[in-house]
Amino acid sequence: MGCYHDYAYQAGCDSAFTVDASRVTFGRGCLAEVGDRARALGLSRVALFTDAQLKKLPHFERVRASLAAAGVDAAEFSDVKIEPTEASFDAAIRFAREAKVDGYVSLGGGSVMDTCKAANLYVTHPAPIVDYVNAPIGGGRPVPGALRPHIACPTTSGTGSEVTGIAVFDLRSLGAKTGIAHPALRPTEALIDPDCTDSLPSEVLAASGFDVLAHALESFTARPFTHRAAPASGLARPMTQGANPWSDLGCGEALRLLGIYFGRAVHDATDRKAREKVMWAATLAGIAFGNAGVHVPHAMGYALSKLVRDFRPRGYPQEKALVPHGMSVILNAPSVFRYTASACPERHLEAAGWLGAEVRGARNEDAGDVIAQHLARMMRDLGIPNGIAAVGYEDGDLGELAAGTLPQQRLLQNAPREIGLDTLEELFRGALRYWT
Repeated sequence: MGCYHDYAYQAGCDSAFTVDASRVTFGRGCLAEVGDRARALGLSRVALFTDAQLKKLPHFERVRASLAAAGVDAAEFSDVKIEPTEASFDAAIRFAREAKVDGYVSLGGGSVMDTCKAANLYVTHPAPIVDYVNAPIGGGRPVPGALRPHIACPTTSGTGSEVTGIAVFDLRSLGAKTGIAHPALRPTEALIDPDCTDSLPSEVLAASGFDVLAHALESFTARPFTHRAAPASGLARPMTQGANPWSDLGCGEALRLLGIYFGRAVHDATDRKAREKVMWAATLAGIAFGNAGVHVPHAMGYALSKLVRDFRPRGYPQEKALVPHGMSVILNAPSVFRYTASACPERHLEAAGWLGAEVRGARNEDAGDVIAQHLARMMRDLGIPNGIAAVGYEDGDLGELAAGTLPQQRLLQNAPREIGLDTLEELFRGALRYWT
């Protein structure tokens, strides 16, 4: 079977794609610019979001000092929770509303930036939490207008939240890990300073880096935009458009950089060049998937994170059970890409080659095994657990995991092959373990 990513027009489907991106500043030391950039946006009082651990680090003081030097008052919120819930979103929303700010600055990983996005949204356009949540889990209500300016400053090289219009959280009242997705949530500016990743534990950098890899690989193999139904108007075109020529550029370069530098960055914390290159890969993949969208590994990862029992990964807070987001996604990836390869084998092989796999002489029918085996080798080398069994799941959990994934239709419909309940259960079965 050949690859259908030639972007040829299909009757009744879209014939155009839209490119959206935050303004990006990338480079060591650029956190010092946050005050000037806030002032240039006309801000005088911002809500400064971070988490309790980051507030103790020099990066936070650098941001606070920059804002103060520019004459920008900062109301600080450091009660962000890793893997946020509607309760932690509510606390952030109440804080921002009472602080009476005219803009937002976030310093942290995806949880911090996503919490800041939610506060900005619900203070600017008040509504019950579920109204804006992706359908069918929530109401899927479109964001009615622009939000306040938001300057996002990532401290991990992974989530891409600084350049995407997506906020993910655990909606415990409905028993689902889900999110809000709309272009209006995309931060106004992103200040991406690789200095922030120099002190990351190797376990954290591995998990977040595999999130980058998944963003790029899922977007590169997603259903093409020319296979999605044409919107009623250009303004109704969804943010998750499917693979397109723009996203291909970012995905390809991100995967190539990861193939060269990812292992170096994890194994040697003093390799500043490698850590900088991984953060640049995260930026490229974030911009790419912010327009193309991810698919099955991320959908399955939400269920995996939601149903975790006792797993506590090294390098992360030990107070509660947790499967970090990037880990939850990559644990499913070899199983998924073995399945999806038949839809676009050339793309799976090309991606495997960028990541360092030996693809010379590989045939299209080999694509699934090649990419799956190479991903499993990377996982093993970089300290990721051996499949979902290693984080506490077994055969008896597969039905519940599949059922928990099925509502993630925004992601599943972006896959290059049809994904139903039975298929999901088999994909989780294939993800139980990868090596002996």
